[in-house]
Amino acid sequence: MRDGRLRLFSFATAEKRTEYLWVLRAFDHARANYVVLLHAADVEAVLGRISGDDPAAALTSSEIAPLLEQLHAWGVLERSYDGTRAATLAEYRNRHFVYQFGQEGFYAFRAVDDVLTGRGHDVALSRLALADLLADLTELADANDAGDGELVYRKLNRLDATLSDMAERAARFYLVLGDLVRTTEITPEVFLTHKDALLSHMREFSSDLARYAPKLTAALARVQATGAARLPALAAAHDERVLLSYEEREADWRQRWRGLEHWFAGMGSAPSESERLREGTMSAIAAVLALLRRLTETRRGGVSRESQLRHLAGWFAAAPSEDAAHALFGAVFDLGRPRHFSVPHSDADVVPANRSWWDAPPVEISRTLAETGRTPSAGAPGRVHRNDAAVRRLREVQWENQRRRADAARSLASGGVRDRELTEPETEVLLSLIDAALSARVPVSGRVRGDGTSGTQNGVKLTLRPSTESTVVRTARGRLYLDAMTVEVQ
Repeated sequence: MRDGRLRLFSFATAEKRTEYLWVLRAFDHARANYVVLLHAADVEAVLGRISGDDPAAALTSSEIAPLLEQLHAWGVLERSYDGTRAATLAEYRNRHFVYQFGQEGFYAFRAVDDVLTGRGHDVALSRLALADLLADLTELADANDAGDGELVYRKLNRLDATLSDMAERAARFYLVLGDLVRTTEITPEVFLTHKDALLSHMREFSSDLARYAPKLTAALARVQATGAARLPALAAAHDERVLLSYEEREADWRQRWRGLEHWFAGMGSAPSESERLREGTMSAIAAVLALLRRLTETRRGGVSRESQLRHLAGWFAAAPSEDAAHALFGAVFDLGRPRHFSVPHSDADVVPANRSWWDAPPVEISRTLAETGRTPSAGAPGRVHRNDAAVRRLREVQWENQRRRADAARSLASGGVRDRELTEPETEVLLSLIDAALSARVPVSGRVRGDGTSGTQNGVKLTLRPSTESTVVRTARGRLYLDAMTVEVQ
């Protein structure tokens, strides 16, 4: 089955691959104009409009016909008989065929055409999509609360498409960024030209992602509060994929919803995809800044190794004779000189360095210098021994701390903070949540906003709201007083 599908790409390596590609582009152009079935004459007409001056596309109907037959043999095109084109009995017997894309053949063509026409600089992080995600989640909560299945289907479909586009664009962006970083030593001008726009784009995306993350998490929690379990059923009831059963559509939408939850809120102790994307962006900014620093240091002298080699190649090319080129080679690279004998005399006044070897007395040298041309040294540094057992113990301690913190967070969410004394792990979680909540609030004229502020960690959400009374929380470290604030833990 796989070998049969690989035959779909035979047109990309065939002898007339350029002609095959133009024929398929004609079918793709017609498909975009809602014309599916094409005869050889129709392909010729379309090529006359889209090919321009490319001689490979200057094909006649008689030349296109065998190309269509071969594409049909490879499975890229499907063939059917069109009797309406026969004007006489002889033409009817000659059988006129029309062709159209097969589903798998269209995928194969798009894959090849995307590789040929794709441009690396047309990539970017979809920063503006964050506002659309927030609006769609808000409307999804209202639609689910009202039981509007059609709107639930449209919003879930749009959320899934937006997140898929964000993930694909981010992957392509960091792939192109990696290629740019790897090729900077060869063409640093490309990087230096775009560095300001590149850093500004990544910083704006990271800032917007950090700003929208708590809002998106809160919007997701609101959707879950309206009964997220019935979302797949409502979406499946209005899904128009008639070739799938209702159970298959519901299972598909349930899996997509789990992916949405994982992207916004994560699963268990694992970080969410939004947090991973932000960390990846910050790491990319650090890598770009480090590369910029290295480029600045190498160019501080004003002359790069590339320009030196180019000038040297010009000198060799302009040498008047072969002897002059050999003399230039010996002066530049100094490969004919016995480097292991270049040792000064211990008394420079008795035997100066500019005296000829023929007149100077011999100098004692070490065996290492005579045999290898390298001065003797203390030897290679000792081998670094890895303490794998200690690394495993530290990793186990780290995992245990994470599990203990997650258990404390669940205990704090289930028991709350009132009428009991918090344990030491619960106290640590509470203090970190309060720190996150207080750092997120925005004071206006010396007062906190009326809707309060919140902080979220390990799946636990803490909300601080202004109040006329103070809150006292008993912890393992003592009493915690929150002046004019109430605490809610979910």
